Amino acid sequence: MIYLELFWTFFKIGAFTFGGGYAMIPLIQSEVVSKGWMQLEQLVDFIAISQSTPGTFAINISTYIGYEKAGLLGGLLATTGVILPSFIIILIVARAYAAFCENIYVKGCMSGLKPAVVGLIAATVISVGKTALFPNSITLDYIISAQFIASIIIFAITGFLAIKKVNPILIIVTSAGLGIGFGYLLKFLF
Repeated sequence: MIYLELFWTFFKIGAFTFGGGYAMIPLIQSEVVSKGWMQLEQLVDFIAISQSTPGTFAINISTYIGYEKAGLLGGLLATTGVILPSFIIILIVARAYAAFCENIYVKGCMSGLKPAVVGLIAATVISVGKTALFPNSITLDYIISAQFIASIIIFAITGFLAIKKVNPILIIVTSAGLGIGFGYLLKFLF
């Protein structure tokens, strides 16, 4: 039954993801694509939409995928599945952390999780970046295409704005505006 499968899939993702929404992208990609719920290109679009809408990434993407696969109930169950493990874990941790925060094993665990989260985020950047910048394959024709050059320009501008610590909302609006502008320009020119 799709409803139970959505709940259980996102429950597992919520339970085994440390470090927030970006760190869960590899798990979501693995689960959603392997189950045939969507293609990687469609998932990348869902990720972009989830990042561009208000709210936490985990809730947005799970709701969106659940709704896409099984309507309103699917969206509700996927969302519940992804937030329930965190809710349960935070209740337990909040009770126990004060007593154990100075424990050598707890400190070691926290130190070990930090590089793992960075690695998961790096894997996500590579995976999503490859799909976003090279949707078909890496060929010389594609690298010299107007579409690829426009993507690199948008990436460079938004990267520069991020380095300059411009407000993320402005970066999102700017990148969306540049994408729309380049889209119309390329359609008009080619």
